[in-house]
Amino acid sequence: MATTVERPAARGQVEPARRRPPKRSPLAKREDRAGWLFVSPWVLGFLIFTAGPMIASLVLSFTDYQMIQTPRVVGLDNYRELFDDPRVLKSLSNTFVYAAMFVPLGTIFALALAMMLQRVGKAGGFFRTAFYLPEMTPAVAAAAMFLLLLNGQQGLVNKVLGWFGINGPNWTADPNWLKPSLAAVSLWTVGGTVIIYLAALNGVPKQLYEAAELDGAGPVTRFFRITVPMISGALFFTVITHTIASMQMFDQAYTMFYGPQQKATASDESLVYMVYLFQNAFQFFKMGFASAMAWLLFVIIMAITFLQVRIGNRYVYYHGER
Repeated sequence: MATTVERPAARGQVEPARRRPPKRSPLAKREDRAGWLFVSPWVLGFLIFTAGPMIASLVLSFTDYQMIQTPRVVGLDNYRELFDDPRVLKSLSNTFVYAAMFVPLGTIFALALAMMLQRVGKAGGFFRTAFYLPEMTPAVAAAAMFLLLLNGQQGLVNKVLGWFGINGPNWTADPNWLKPSLAAVSLWTVGGTVIIYLAALNGVPKQLYEAAELDGAGPVTRFFRITVPMISGALFFTVITHTIASMQMFDQAYTMFYGPQQKATASDESLVYMVYLFQNAFQFFKMGFASAMAWLLFVIIMAITFLQVRIGNRYVYYHGER
């Protein structure tokens, strides 16, 4: 075993004084205590309501637990059952299709609204409030409202389409239109994204547009060569958050198709992953299996996010970068 021997200072050589860490002032100590005091509610909330349940669900995913009996360890059986259950794969497929429809549609719709708001002028404050108000509406109430609006026989949407000679589909009963209906209903909640895009658009230097106009660039060229690159950071952020939210979509699907009045006629075409997870946990009381479903979804979301970040780093422009 190697040992370290301190050499004595040579004759006539002054031994350097050991550096001591600077003594913290009473003010700095008080600021540290105040900082920990302010963040402590969040830390406690995270440990109790997030980290704790995550660890508990990970443990339960290796057990057979029906809430009225003591959990029984079953090893990896729940994870093997995930790939043998056709409804897991079906709900996962439905969720991917829904996300593939909503993420690009929501991004384009929110960006179009933000660009329109940028040109409104003095009335912009009113429209910003109007577009953001749906974010404050409970998702269950919004889903119940759209369930009436999208009714195939008496819904307002099909009546309006009828004025233009269009025979609207049976949005909430035709299996081919269930997922498009969910994606359309989710557009109700893009108000927050509109505000983010509007802030990003206002941050684009006007000189870039003026220089492009002098060079003869048209509106389409200015949009794709200036606007999109300059707000790519905001676009990238919202695409990631929309993707994560889409993979966890529950409220609208459950209220519209699996509530107390609809579950008897619900089609598997509307079965998204979180609804099936909820059914296993609180209707079938298969808490171990539901916990395994939750961790599978966690791994999928992490993989998708990692892939998006790797791709996004190549194309996203950040103002702080050279």
